Amino acid sequence: MDRHDITALILDDHDTFRRGFAALDEVQGPPGSTPDPAALESVWRPLADLLDVHAAAEEEVFYPRLLRTGDDAVDETVDAIGDHNEIRDAVGQANAAGVGTAAWWAGVNAARAANTEHMAEEEDDALADYRRHSDPESRRALGRAFLEFKATHRSAAAVDTSDKDPQAYVAAQLPARDPSLRIGQSG
Repeated sequence: MDRHDITALILDDHDTFRRGFAALDEVQGPPGSTPDPAALESVWRPLADLLDVHAAAEEEVFYPRLLRTGDDAVDETVDAIGDHNEIRDAVGQANAAGVGTAAWWAGVNAARAANTEHMAEEEDDALADYRRHSDPESRRALGRAFLEFKATHRSAAAVDTSDKDPQAYVAAQLPARDPSLRIGQSG
């Protein structure tokens, strides 16, 4: 797979998420240890920012295109936007708490659980669906747009982190001239 292919870039971010959460485990240390809040923050801040920027990039670049090409795109997109909302809410919960506190860990763990579920569904469904219905050049072009979005939106402060209504998002993205695409319908 071309390294600029949108699906490869999304998978790369997924790997970064997995490594980031693993790094938090490492910094947390064994039970009974007291992790350094500054060390936790140094791992969490870039991870939290990437979680938010990645979701915004997918919503701006990837999912609108999937809606125009995929077999199960409507259902996959509704599910993904709902997952993004759960991830954003959990990141917000962690960010509102003191680093290393029980409330912070609750937010971090909720973000991890929601993101893990989202990545599995996206990898098995949305990304596979898009690969089946797009050519390599289209995937590279979308990959360039994804990279450009992330380059101009490097932190969560640069993106909208508010929840989105999944049904309204899909309705706004559907091509007006294609009456065959309807919310709650796969094709």
